[in-house]
Amino acid sequence: MNNVLQAIGQYTRGFLRDEEGAQVIEYALIIAVVSIALIVLLQKLTVDPTGGFSLFIGRVTTCLSGGLCV
Repeated sequence: MNNVLQAIGQYTRGFLRDEEGAQVIEYALIIAVVSIALIVLLQKLTVDPTGGFSLFIGRVTTCLSGGLCV
């Protein structure tokens, strides 16, 4: 019984020292923050009454198709 408790204790200490899971969580948080920022930015661009986002997409399309880039 004592060996089982020692094994559980060693496993628990090893699990608490393992930091690989922390990296995954950090990356997920970074992706979440960047995604939220992009959504907020794109939402402001699409609600612009002057057609800012559509004009931007039109300029990009013109440049990519070989037209004059301004």
